[in-house]
Amino acid sequence: MEVKPLLPPVTVNGVTLDPGRIADEAQNHPAPKGKPGHAWKSAARALAIRELLLQRAKTVGIAADPTETAPGQWETEDEALIRQVLDQEVVPEPADEARLRTIYDTHPERFRAPSLFEAAHILLAAAPEDPVARAKALQAAEGLLQTVQAEPRRFAELAVQNSACSSKANGGVLGQLTSGDTVPEFEAMMASMKEGEFAICKSRYGIHVIRLDARADGAVLPFEAVMPQLVEAHEKAAWLRASRAYVDGLVGKAEIDGIDLKS
Repeated sequence: MEVKPLLPPVTVNGVTLDPGRIADEAQNHPAPKGKPGHAWKSAARALAIRELLLQRAKTVGIAADPTETAPGQWETEDEALIRQVLDQEVVPEPADEARLRTIYDTHPERFRAPSLFEAAHILLAAAPEDPVARAKALQAAEGLLQTVQAEPRRFAELAVQNSACSSKANGGVLGQLTSGDTVPEFEAMMASMKEGEFAICKSRYGIHVIRLDARADGAVLPFEAVMPQLVEAHEKAAWLRASRAYVDGLVGKAEIDGIDLKS
């Protein structure tokens, strides 16, 4: 019988991580096909970093002060210590209005108000994982597209006869739509269409024959209106960069065996 090699013990500044905890944590780290050790390594890295942060909290003398994360749910002491040490020692770069203004001025088209669309569709339902059904639906959609392009007035009739969407009761009319009202692939197709145009769109629900009745592109918002959004995005990115640099600093000074945290 082949004997499988044991996984190496993982130690962080002389503290050995419990192999059972690593195995439990590995359940939260999906492994790519053919790489069964990936989940173990990801779990070991996560717990090693956790141990480093807890050791640092102890070194700087932080006392755990758990907070309520949801009604009736509280942080554990370890979770509180990690949050507190990061809050105390991670210093993100502050937002700079001039830099945010440069981002805005360079790509103002990113900061538009939501566009509005009025559209109708005929849905031919077909699950993405069923290629035979998808092919049949696409073929049917192409036939319907040719028909409505030649005879636009028949769209409502064909929607009633063929659509798998409840909107067929209204001749396929979906009414006024804005960002987030439909799946992204449907929204992207509408954004690429001109008023009065017909098109075929593939989505997770099947194949759609779309008619775009009207559109109103959102205007570029003034800098003052989007500044809070820019500040929020900067703060999230800055905190992520600073926290990574902070952890990298701890790793660089630590003695860690059994897992490589520097790669």
